[in-house]
Amino acid sequence: MPELPDLRILQEAFQAALVGREMAAWSAPQTLVVRGTRAEAAALIGQRLESVAHRGKFLTFRFSAGDRVVVNAMLTGRLGLARPGTKPLPQTAVVVTFGPRAKIPRGTATWTRRADWLPPNGEAIELRYRDPLKMGKVYLLPKGMERPVAGWDDQGPDIDDPGLDLRMWRDRIAKHSGEIKNLLKNQSFVAGIGNGYSDEILWAAGLAPFRKRSSLAPEEVEDLYRAARDVPEWAIGELRVRVPPRFEVEVRDFLNVHRKGGSACPRCGSTLSEVSPGGFVTTWCRSCQR
Repeated sequence: MPELPDLRILQEAFQAALVGREMAAWSAPQTLVVRGTRAEAAALIGQRLESVAHRGKFLTFRFSAGDRVVVNAMLTGRLGLARPGTKPLPQTAVVVTFGPRAKIPRGTATWTRRADWLPPNGEAIELRYRDPLKMGKVYLLPKGMERPVAGWDDQGPDIDDPGLDLRMWRDRIAKHSGEIKNLLKNQSFVAGIGNGYSDEILWAAGLAPFRKRSSLAPEEVEDLYRAARDVPEWAIGELRVRVPPRFEVEVRDFLNVHRKGGSACPRCGSTLSEVSPGGFVTTWCRSCQR
């Protein structure tokens, strides 16, 4: 499942590659993922893309007439860029074609500038959404439309929200119970963290995933906060180098522990443990995560 570091890279890349272009065509080979009508999709044609933003696990594309397209990729959805006419990957669900533009917009992320993967301004480019299991959703939200977006209103602050200081963290975490890994994945507590990065955060904080929130000492709550802020920032830096140009591929091989059960802990050298409760992998070190 794309998490905040993955979505930050997509947001920055698509902001640089697509903003300033008009939508030239829309097709949805897999209509099951689309929440909206053909007429609403047709109304987007000719609108200029004004911005790309992320919130929690959602990407929002805002257009010049005030319409929006919101994507929640869920477990199996992936977004990428491709030249028109190139062969689509199997199970491509939505293809959005953007036309030429005059120039790259101002304010793009530094790492995207002069990147060799950026499509030429004078050529069209496609944004493709692929979803083999059709679990994700693409919401069409015309200006003034109140169509519900599942999960949007239930989100807590983004894990990298500047307003999420240690005091707010302590106040919010005190209202929740249960195991701390499940707490990190709870989007109503903080938004943007899923299964993979919760393992990384807990390893960085030195905390075992199945401990109860109520068992945490005040200093451990602070350790968890620091790790929850530092790990996504570190991962974003890694992904800016490792992801392009294949934005549809999830890159996780650089992580310290997640899905590396049986290998040596990078911190203490003990063998990492791994279980899959409910089909979701949890990896941790029994020696240095307490």
